[in-house]
Amino acid sequence: MKIAIAKEIDAAEPRVAAVPETVKKFKALGAEVAVEPGAGVKSGVPDAEYQAAGATVAADAVKDADIVIKVKRPEASELAAYKRGALVIAIMDPYGNDAALKSMADAGVAAFAMELMPRITRAQVMDVLSSQANLAGYRAVIEAADAFGRAFPMMMTAAGTVPAAKVFVMGVGVAGLQAIATARRLGAIVTATDVRPAVKEQVESLGAKFIAVEDDEFKQAETAGGYAKEMSREYQAKQAALTAEHIKKQDIVITTALIPGRPAPRLVSSDMVKSMKPGSVLVDLAVERGGNVEGVKSGEVVDLDGIKIVGFPNLAGRVAASASALYAKNLFAFIETLVDKSTKALAVKWDDDLVKATALTRDGAVIHPNFQPKSA
Repeated sequence: MKIAIAKEIDAAEPRVAAVPETVKKFKALGAEVAVEPGAGVKSGVPDAEYQAAGATVAADAVKDADIVIKVKRPEASELAAYKRGALVIAIMDPYGNDAALKSMADAGVAAFAMELMPRITRAQVMDVLSSQANLAGYRAVIEAADAFGRAFPMMMTAAGTVPAAKVFVMGVGVAGLQAIATARRLGAIVTATDVRPAVKEQVESLGAKFIAVEDDEFKQAETAGGYAKEMSREYQAKQAALTAEHIKKQDIVITTALIPGRPAPRLVSSDMVKSMKPGSVLVDLAVERGGNVEGVKSGEVVDLDGIKIVGFPNLAGRVAASASALYAKNLFAFIETLVDKSTKALAVKWDDDLVKATALTRDGAVIHPNFQPKSA
């Protein structure tokens, strides 16, 4: 069994799919491990460290590999080098990318989307959305602090008092909770909002104040899987009015709201942005799906009369070494379930819940029920 660690061809992606620690674990599973040259350099892992862990470094690392692991979905140019029947495991971003799924099916690979891992107990260690969102939430606060130009904590000095920054976190999933915790560690006064009532207690346990219109609809606003439901227009209007009033008084707003497979919900209008004080900062973690903040631009810091809207995509990638270490462990935990321990060979159980939830393509076809080609 050969496992290949591909170098990301997207210059904007600094993460890597394996680290020396997981290479050693793959070797212990009985795998031969090959790494494309320079795959880990942007994550602080030189080729020599992979070699020391037992991997070979070769330009044709993916040739004849039984499993190819990546961070991002392979492009058509990469697929040409993979053998038919290989398992390709990555963050696939399948929603709305039918042509890319067809390319993987046509290449004959079995593609698995790590972000579709079910939220069940045994899959927690494989949850890439959580591991990467955790770091994105942390990094959002660091980016906000960098753009803010003032201190976060209250400081009492002989020359006078510096007031604590007021931080408002919109969307309290994994990223939002980490943003709250990080902003609190830095000494900010933190408030947060979410449409799911269950998170109120979590917000308060981190020392932040919860802001929401707590009516009957709010009390029913969570799916069985723990995701946020889309709210009615009436509720959205009430929540927007409360939010608009609250945002006026904030120094920093961090938005994290995403609905799987949908454009990001618009949470902050241009009027809300303009109502903020000059020097205020908004950081939009949903910029890759269109953004929660009106006026955000991917890869840019937009300055509107002194109010900055930070729209950096892939915030987890801005903490590449930590993000790669966690992602690599997520991948190893999943791959371990695909290997027969006694024969040390691949043994994919296609009826396993983890496989059924994540498998996109197999034997030349798109097999995931959510991404079937539309019939004419």
